[in-house]
Amino acid sequence: MVFPRRLVQLMVLLIQSGWWGVAPSPTDEGALRTGHGEHGEPGHQEPHKDSYSTFASEFLESRYLSDDGYPFPTAPPVDPFAKIKVSDCGVTKGCIRYGKPGCDAETCDYFLSYRRIGTDVEYEMSADTDGWVAVGFSSDKKMGGDDVMGCVHDDNGRVRIHHFYNVGQWAKEIKRNPARDEEGIFENNRVTCRFKRPLYVPREETLVDLHLSWYYLFAWGPAIQGSITRHDIDSPPVSDHMISIYKYEDIFMPSTAYQTFNSPLCLLLIVALTFYLLMGTP
Repeated sequence: MVFPRRLVQLMVLLIQSGWWGVAPSPTDEGALRTGHGEHGEPGHQEPHKDSYSTFASEFLESRYLSDDGYPFPTAPPVDPFAKIKVSDCGVTKGCIRYGKPGCDAETCDYFLSYRRIGTDVEYEMSADTDGWVAVGFSSDKKMGGDDVMGCVHDDNGRVRIHHFYNVGQWAKEIKRNPARDEEGIFENNRVTCRFKRPLYVPREETLVDLHLSWYYLFAWGPAIQGSITRHDIDSPPVSDHMISIYKYEDIFMPSTAYQTFNSPLCLLLIVALTFYLLMGTP
């Protein structure tokens, strides 16, 4: 049983001041009945009580107080990860969804949101993976020479934000990480994170200015001991136009499983089947 800090302090004060009641031992009871103590003086239990109080006080101090006499600090409460609000998409933040039509931050194969907060941009990312999820900022829709921010789930269950730079088809981790106010969680087999990054940065090859428009590259995949491996799909999705953080869009990109229904042949077959069912057979 763990005593609250204030209760422990009160117990110590009561014991030290003598207000804490103590039941007499059998020896003390015999001395009280005869009316004399060990040296022929009237019997009383104060010396025993004082010694017990001192022992109890020292015990409580050693058990619940630090060496400096202060209560051991309790762990600060951990704020739960605030769920991503898709109702704000297209209104107070921009969103890009990849997956099943109508999916949200908890059901899309990949989800990303962005919004300006002062001189920063806040990003939220989530993907159906137990490894990592990332966004790259590209000038040509192709992987290579891209500034990348990734959220990686490590073996300790933590989700950390990393900075990468695409060298061809390989992502090299960069020590200089512009991310701040990092949050991350791994839950329901999804990696989800939130972080801020400055709008403007000193000109450098591995960092881009986010006030400019860029094609967004979306990727996710497994991780081994906190290190990313190849992404889950051979051709990760890319935004079909440059994204501006000054324009809050709500963009949906159907995953491969749902793209076939957009082909002209498939639509023609659906129309023909519908007409056949409505007209019936002769």
